Amino acid sequence: MSTNPSNSTDAANTAEMNVDKPKTAKKPHRAWRVIDIVTAAVLGVALGLIFVVWNIVGGAWFTAADALTPGLGGLVVGPWLLGGVIGGLVIRKPGAALFVEVIAATVSALVGNQWGISTLYSGLAQGAGAELIFLLFGYRRFTAPVAMLAGAVAGAGAFTLELFTSGNLARTWQFNSVYLTCLLVSGAILAGLVGWVLVRALAGTGALDRFAAGRERRGEV
Repeated sequence: MSTNPSNSTDAANTAEMNVDKPKTAKKPHRAWRVIDIVTAAVLGVALGLIFVVWNIVGGAWFTAADALTPGLGGLVVGPWLLGGVIGGLVIRKPGAALFVEVIAATVSALVGNQWGISTLYSGLAQGAGAELIFLLFGYRRFTAPVAMLAGAVAGAGAFTLELFTSGNLARTWQFNSVYLTCLLVSGAILAGLVGWVLVRALAGTGALDRFAAGRERRGEV
């Protein structure tokens, strides 16, 4: 056994450096790949076509629910918020939630609906709401609760926009309270939870194998 004091000192210094050296977590790749752009665009178009159908079905339910209790129509808004949630869960890059929601809103407006160009403003507000949640979690957490929170805040984005564009600011506080509550619930369930389940199902088919969502589904991450 060596009794050289310099060797002991070097060993102690090395051990101290190893203890003090921080362990860095693996950072997610935030640069967009070509496949990310293509997939986000395809998702946006597909969801936009779903929006077109929901413009008719959901629009009728919205009117009926609002006639029953003013503000209750917010319960059927969730499917229009799916773009931000699904875009964020699949692509997992900054701007993905906003991009997919806006593409979907654009398709809905171009095909034709009862709201016209204002649909794009809705897409921006709703997508920004979902994007904010993924940003707050550093684009690292994509669990069901995070997806539900993203859907709820997307609903809050829609509510904020409509205060000014739909004249809701001039309506009663009772209406706005009911409407906001319904938007939050619908966003959390019909956009957040349903969106999370849909992404899991899609990943199970192997369609998302080139994305983290697909690898997680297979237990590789």
